[in-house]
Amino acid sequence: MERRIKLRTLNEHIVCAICSGYLVDATTVTECLHTFCKSCLVKHLEERNTCPTCDIVIHQSHPLNYISFDRTMQDIVCKLVPNLQEDELKREREFYRARGEVCPKDLPQANEGDTQQDDKGVNDTDYHRLDEQVNICLECKYPTLAPLKRRFIRCSAQATITHLKKFLAMKVLEGARNYREIDIMCNDEMLGKDHTLKFVQVTRWRFRSPPLKLSYRPRIDI
Repeated sequence: MERRIKLRTLNEHIVCAICSGYLVDATTVTECLHTFCKSCLVKHLEERNTCPTCDIVIHQSHPLNYISFDRTMQDIVCKLVPNLQEDELKREREFYRARGEVCPKDLPQANEGDTQQDDKGVNDTDYHRLDEQVNICLECKYPTLAPLKRRFIRCSAQATITHLKKFLAMKVLEGARNYREIDIMCNDEMLGKDHTLKFVQVTRWRFRSPPLKLSYRPRIDI
C-alpha cells in the first residue's frame, strides 16, 4: 500500500544544519556521522575542529581528513527534492559566467570519441571528459617504492585520493589490490581516501600555482 508523505516531514534529515538548505555534496563527519553541505562544513572547519551539531572534536590538527562524501545521502536528497540537481547546475554555470569563465560541464567535446551510443542508438556523452581538470605532480620520497616514469598527470577534479592510490598501486606495486598499502600526502599531510582532487586543491594548494604537488609513500603499520 502506497502512502504519500510531505517533504517537510523529512527536512530534519536532509537539510544542512549550517546553511538550513537542502544538502549539496553531502559530506559526513566520520566521528559522529552528522552530515552537512561540503562547502559549509569545509568553511566551518577552517576555524574550528569540532562538529557543528554535537561539538565533538573531529581531530585536533587535521579535521578535514575525517570527513567523507556521502553519496547515498546525496542521491536520496536529489530524488526527494524536485529540480535540486538542475538548479545547482544553473547556479554553477552562473558562478563561472559572472567570472568570465566557461563552466567545465559546458566545454565542447574534444573529439568524436567522446560520444558513444547506447543500446537504443542514442548518443551518450562521457561526462568525465567534461569535468574540470587538475594537473598533478606525483613524487616518491621513499626508496622502498619505485618512482613513476611520468610524474605529471592530468585528470578529472572529481577523482578521489583512492583513485590515485589505485593508479599508483598498478604502477609501482604491480596490482590495484595493494592500493591500501600506499599513503598520499600534500604538504606532508596525509590525505583522506574520499577527498576529491578539487577539494585538495582548494584546501591545501590555495593561491599556489599549478601543478598540485602530491607525494606518496608505503604505509607503515605501527
